[in-house]
Amino acid sequence: MARIERIRQRLENWALWRSRLDSNSLGYHTVNVLAVDVWGRNSYNGSQIPHVEQEAEETDHAVQEMEQAKAHLYDTVYAYYLQDLGVSSIARNLGKGQSTVHAQLGQADQFIDRWLQEQQRIREEREALARGREYMRRAGSFTT
Repeated sequence: MARIERIRQRLENWALWRSRLDSNSLGYHTVNVLAVDVWGRNSYNGSQIPHVEQEAEETDHAVQEMEQAKAHLYDTVYAYYLQDLGVSSIARNLGKGQSTVHAQLGQADQFIDRWLQEQQRIREEREALARGREYMRRAGSFTT
């Protein structure tokens, strides 16, 4: 199954953010003095570091949701991105073929993409409802 490039990039960024968070930092904002050059370019190993942590936090919520709904996909994502294991190592550890690991990474991308789309739909509905309430409040025909 093909990977979704923008989701793959989000996961790369999330892994970087998460590794810094797990090392008792607060995400992107702390900088190792020895890594000033890397952080100054806003990239690490080709991964773009977002200026806003919201994307990494949102991705983290999606991955946490995946852990509850699709634990086998979460295990693959965790091993690949947070434990930095290669596809062959993950396949060997799971007793699966490399093609299965690639397929699971693709399925994880799809899960996260759907989750993000659903969150966007929910936000848009809330905003539309708020705009409608504000319009009705200004019109004077809506009581709360």
